[in-house]
Amino acid sequence: MRPHELRYHQKSMQAETAVPGATQSFRTYDRKLKPIADKVMAQQRLDFEEGLALYRSSDVLAVGWLANHVRERLHGDTTYFNVNRHINPTNVCVAACKLCAFGRKKGDPHGYTMALEEAWQTAASGYSEAVTEFHIVGGLHPDLPLEYFLDLVRGLKERFPQVHIKAFTMVEVAFFARRAKLTIEQTLLKLREAGVDSMPGGGAEIFSPRVRSIICDHKIDGSEWLETARLAHKLGFKSNATMLYGHIESDEDRVDHLIKLREVQDETGGFQTFIPLAFHPENTPLDHLPVTTGLTDIRQIAVSRLVLDNFPHIKAYWQMLTPKIAQIALRFGADDLDGTVVEEKIYHDAGATTPQGMTRKELSRLITEAGRIPVERDTLYHPVTRTEASFTVAV
Repeated sequence: MRPHELRYHQKSMQAETAVPGATQSFRTYDRKLKPIADKVMAQQRLDFEEGLALYRSSDVLAVGWLANHVRERLHGDTTYFNVNRHINPTNVCVAACKLCAFGRKKGDPHGYTMALEEAWQTAASGYSEAVTEFHIVGGLHPDLPLEYFLDLVRGLKERFPQVHIKAFTMVEVAFFARRAKLTIEQTLLKLREAGVDSMPGGGAEIFSPRVRSIICDHKIDGSEWLETARLAHKLGFKSNATMLYGHIESDEDRVDHLIKLREVQDETGGFQTFIPLAFHPENTPLDHLPVTTGLTDIRQIAVSRLVLDNFPHIKAYWQMLTPKIAQIALRFGADDLDGTVVEEKIYHDAGATTPQGMTRKELSRLITEAGRIPVERDTLYHPVTRTEASFTVAV
């Protein structure tokens, strides 16, 4: 054993702490993790300072072990994925967020807006497998009326009645409402009547006013995002929630974000999945910032699983993490890899080098090789059973 390895080994042996009542597999040289581990094993809620300690612990393997313990308590080896299709009807956007490489100003030669027929054709094209979900998000277009988006959804429901429509972030809904001179509730009701079934979690970014004023000051603020989600849940919508990390936020900002989401979930129970999103700085005004490391990514997954005790699912979004890191995340608290996607624009415009889409077979292989059991789901986490000609959903 080399001298530096011996010193590390001696330090670990002296500081190693076993958690009473837990399997003897858990060991850590970070004494601050012991009371946290005790609470995790007792299924007790972690507070702000404990969340901060998880972010700052140098023993990321111990943090991951605890997150994996919670993940397996909730889901065993099951890992979910779905067959979905992303549709981004426009990239024209009135906002000028420093975090974004997707949006274009009106008149920009690289801007686009799909005609309704084009959007419907996009939904039908490019993939042979039957999708169970359309995931629809886009820019905040200054001219498109609410009726365009209602017609878009109505047309999709007419053509693909079996497909679940997960559409429009809290930011988009608030923008639609403002332009149409409607309340948030009225807007949500119109979207539901048109055929929107649930909502994605984008646009949350970081709730910290300090950070938000720098990276996305043109969007609704954090409290408005949370209030829009609260209203959506009370009307019966399920939604996801996200956090964009790895830019100018602090550990305190991250913990604050998670706890604010947890508080709304206590009230509504409407969040299905939390999705940590790693910031891709390329092609944005923040391109001087470094990309996140794999260690940061898997720690974020783990801390999310431990702090968000009332969220059913934590997603490792393979498009942003890369499939390899997403595989590792399945041992750090994640139980979902997202879906086939087919064509993802927003993060690829920001420099993502992952594939644009992935087949069911490829996703199943990633999950199986990570030692987990792949289960295809629909948007609401009902298992999907496929035959050669069709699929059925267990409700």
